[in-house]
Amino acid sequence: MTIRGQRVLLCVTGGIAAYKAAELVRRLRDAGAQVRVAMTEDAQRFVAAQTFQALSGQPVRSSLWDAQAEAAMGHLELAGWAQQVVVAPATANTLAKLAHGLADDLVSTLCLATDAPILVAPAMNHRMWRHPATRANVETLRGHGLAFIGPDDGPLAEGESGPGRMAEPDEIVAALARAAA
Repeated sequence: MTIRGQRVLLCVTGGIAAYKAAELVRRLRDAGAQVRVAMTEDAQRFVAAQTFQALSGQPVRSSLWDAQAEAAMGHLELAGWAQQVVVAPATANTLAKLAHGLADDLVSTLCLATDAPILVAPAMNHRMWRHPATRANVETLRGHGLAFIGPDDGPLAEGESGPGRMAEPDEIVAALARAAA
């Protein structure tokens, strides 16, 4: 049960739990994984790309419109590089995009373009998590072979409590290790 040497693409989306994704990069590297990070524009409102670059030791990708990276179809190279993809945190919006095959940003495009297994760590308000549309999207994604970890139950950012907390970084690393075994 190890991810040593595994190439993990971490896709960070725009929720407050994005701060946990920085610790996830650290934990993945501690476990011996090679980590690259792709972020949505909204994720950068919570944590700067420089944080992920410093922790991963790799440039961070955040746009399909990066002329230098896309001159060589960089999003396809990155999607092909990954042996495992983790979407953490995965917002309700991202789950809906992935469930319906939308590819309007780098993260959703990478998830459609990869052949690697995808592990999703949802994070959102408990009412959003329980909403019938979100539940249907989760079932659709499971049917497409995506794996889920969490969300956990507990205090949420807005002061409420319920299912919606992103799984802890150590739990995500352990789930990746189980999947790689």
